[in-house]
Amino acid sequence: QVQLAESGGGQVQAGGSLKLSCVATGPPFARYPVAWFRQAPGKDREFVAAISWFGDSTDYADSVKGRFTISRNNAAITIFLQMNNLKPEDTATYYCAADSQNSGDYDTWGQGTQVTVSS
Repeated sequence: QVQLAESGGGQVQAGGSLKLSCVATGPPFARYPVAWFRQAPGKDREFVAAISWFGDSTDYADSVKGRFTISRNNAAITIFLQMNNLKPEDTATYYCAADSQNSGDYDTWGQGTQVTVSS
């Protein structure tokens, strides 16, 4: 069973950068797409970015295009989210999620890491 653990959150000023990491543990040779989601207080969880197993396909929410970059290191089974030019509206808990069954649904979630951007 796949397990995910995020790290790298923190507090930064607007315009700053953070890099989130998500380490995946579980069955060897498992191959699955991974995504980042976020949830701000009082708001629904929203999609941020996704990446295919081989990293040859990525997708981003319009709100983060040009500022965030998703990548993965399959040797270390780690997924990254580089966040640049952060804005106060990026403040949220960020979650890593895996489509471990390649079903189109993200069925495995990490515990989340908090990102706070001050103006």
